[in-house]
Amino acid sequence: MATAATAGAEATPAAAGAASPMTHRQILEALSGLLLGLFVAILSSTVVANALPTIIADLHADETTYTWVITATLLATTVSTPLWGKLADLTSKKVLVQLGLVIFVVGSAIAGLARDPGMLIAARVIQGLGAGGLTALTQVVMAVMISPRERGRYSGYMGAVFALATIGGPLIGGVIVDTPWLGWRWCFYVGVPFAVLAWVVLQKTLHLPVYRREVRIDWTGAALIATSVSLLLVWVSFAGNKYDWVSWQSGAMVGGALLLGLLFVLAERRAAEPIVPLWLFRNRAISLAVVASLFVGVAMFGATTFLSQYFQLARGESPTMAGVMTLPMILGLAISSTVAGRIITRTGRWKVFLVSGSLLLSAGFALMGTLRYDTPYALMAVYMFAIGAGVGMTMQNLVLSVQNQVRPEELGAASSVVAFFRTLGGAIGVAVLGALLAHRVVAYVQEGFGRLGVTSSVSDGSVPRLADLPAPVRAVVQAAYGHGAGDVFLYAAPCAFLALAAILFIKEIPLRTLNAEQIRAGADAQPPVVAAARPGRHARRSRGVRGVRRAPRREHAR
Repeated sequence: MATAATAGAEATPAAAGAASPMTHRQILEALSGLLLGLFVAILSSTVVANALPTIIADLHADETTYTWVITATLLATTVSTPLWGKLADLTSKKVLVQLGLVIFVVGSAIAGLARDPGMLIAARVIQGLGAGGLTALTQVVMAVMISPRERGRYSGYMGAVFALATIGGPLIGGVIVDTPWLGWRWCFYVGVPFAVLAWVVLQKTLHLPVYRREVRIDWTGAALIATSVSLLLVWVSFAGNKYDWVSWQSGAMVGGALLLGLLFVLAERRAAEPIVPLWLFRNRAISLAVVASLFVGVAMFGATTFLSQYFQLARGESPTMAGVMTLPMILGLAISSTVAGRIITRTGRWKVFLVSGSLLLSAGFALMGTLRYDTPYALMAVYMFAIGAGVGMTMQNLVLSVQNQVRPEELGAASSVVAFFRTLGGAIGVAVLGALLAHRVVAYVQEGFGRLGVTSSVSDGSVPRLADLPAPVRAVVQAAYGHGAGDVFLYAAPCAFLALAAILFIKEIPLRTLNAEQIRAGADAQPPVVAAARPGRHARRSRGVRGVRRAPRREHAR
């Protein structure tokens, strides 16, 4: 067995070779396949957005299924993100990204063959597992190659890719659905060629030193957090519909979710390699960034997910036009992330963008709370642009603020923790706000039918086809979905405000000018610290405190 001193000596030559800063061209070449993989992950969600009303109607499903097709992917991404991040600290990041692409392709193929809602949801879970790896590892690889000070510039490129996939996805999905000889199943197949191309490009362009050490995956923690969150989301989806909010079923599900959550915390305290390192939360700035990411996820995923339904069911637009009408939000995201990234690189100041972004996010959601089926589109465009600009300034910079404060060997875990809570917030937001939308739509439809003196099966929670409805009934359904969408944004606004409150208390720390490999090489050049093979509980807790160095455990670079 190699001692701590030997491991440190083995890591030094490779690390030293990687310590010299990469040129702009080298970074772009290395990022090309990575950003293409990120494009695939985002496209998998956005290309389906405008097709979902058609898919759900074709499969004869209801509003709950609509919500779970989205929630299943977010939940799988949430649960797998910390595992991908932990694996990134233990083994080859390049191989992990390629594995994520393979899993994504398998899930896409199954989704395209889905014959019922259950099969579609299961396939979306597999897609989410792959997408979790792609989104988490992109941040980790960037942190390895690029210093926090320079990372703002390249975060702008990520924002541009995010915007391109978000703009192109709904348009592609809308065109596919509107083309009779293609059909909605091609919404799942369309990302496969991009995934294969990304795999090949990664093989040729991404070359990083591999630091290997003894792998200890916290499967117990992963299982506990997955079951806890799943049970909570199942309760939210069915409460008020299958059973009352206050009932023995609700008590059993909420109590079970809380008990599993408590067991998860206890398991993480004892795990040698926890998927959510609790010691990171000893740093106040990291804790606040995680809280802010959670609420940003609730607002961002939870509310914007239902924009496509609003445009198609409240305004009667085609899937293609529904994609076109979301362009102001995507343009706001692309412009704000690119401009903010370049200013951060030039000045080193990042908190002002977090504060400004969360303010815009709060204002945008509050204004979208006034939404109705006949709201002038010009006003909506302004509101959506504010939301997009807010997301562009907060999402990436929250990760940046955390990566700036942790050691290289903890980059994967720290980055994935932020992404974990953001997607967790998104999954919770989609489930909660989806249940709210379904409930409000049914209430508004029944109220509208009461005024007409008619009854209809449209009020049973199913997603209707507007073209099949008589004109008076169609008007009631459109008004119900318009008012329900406004309620969704109104309930999401406080979450954005809570994110702002957490961000205000984050202390701004100057961005480092060294990348992770340079920091690692500098640490390896110092005399190694001999540590016990298995530190006690107090020692394990102290690993997240800045300035405390820990010798690598049986680690070497290849």
